[in-house]
Amino acid sequence: MKSQLILVTNGNEATWPSIEYGVWLAEKMDAPLTLTGIIEVADERHPVEAIFSRAVTLFREKALTYKLNLVNGQTEEVITQMEFAGNELLLLGPLGRPPVRRWLTGRSFYQIMAEVSVPILYVRTARFPIKKILVCYGGLGYALEAQRLGIQIGRLVKAPLTLLHVVPPVDLDYPPAKKIQENWQHLLETDTLPARTLRGALESAEASGIQAEVRVRHGSVVSEILDEIQTGEYDLVCMGSPHSPHSLRHLYMPNVAAEVVKTADCPILIARYSPEFIDQG
Repeated sequence: MKSQLILVTNGNEATWPSIEYGVWLAEKMDAPLTLTGIIEVADERHPVEAIFSRAVTLFREKALTYKLNLVNGQTEEVITQMEFAGNELLLLGPLGRPPVRRWLTGRSFYQIMAEVSVPILYVRTARFPIKKILVCYGGLGYALEAQRLGIQIGRLVKAPLTLLHVVPPVDLDYPPAKKIQENWQHLLETDTLPARTLRGALESAEASGIQAEVRVRHGSVVSEILDEIQTGEYDLVCMGSPHSPHSLRHLYMPNVAAEVVKTADCPILIARYSPEFIDQG
């Protein structure tokens, strides 16, 4: 099934980089676009029509296949109520929410990420062409869909992949965790789940004709990922997320993907964890 790119704007100027990025990606993927403009009644500062006009001009310049959709409502609610066929990639940018509102209701992106099942590409700053891609791994196969998309994009743009696994410090005297802790500097040589996942990723990248390397770090997961993004100067970061509105995980574990999105200044592609991928990890 051919991919479709869904672009969303509420008229906030900060969403424009996601539209530019979507246009560039649509050319590379030969994918149709749908631009959804959401007119928020309580906010007259963000003229959706102005961004629509700029976007249509750009679509026509690039001879893209596109559809336009204008709706009234609250952006977060409109997005989470969208119906998806399963082959879409949703592109978003900052919605321009006031700090007080973010504090009271939580960051808009967190809500969207928890409710939307299709992959989301969050673009604060558009970086193209893509020259380096980072794929971040957890311990239970959460990143396998992100890995698939990273390899797909890497193949299209001929960009190498770095496969990152962060080993967090743990106090549990649990044999598999202890083995990973003691051998993190040569993790690939072990018979652990992360090592098998990383070796499988290397094989998948190689089969797709993509250059790939593994990098293993030790420490706080969010901090280590952000440091790798900054020092490695990546143009695209792919991550998995186990969080969903039907899971209690968010009550006792941090949402690593959401924390990275909050800070990183490059496009972040987040693919929701799907149970069928666990057995493949």
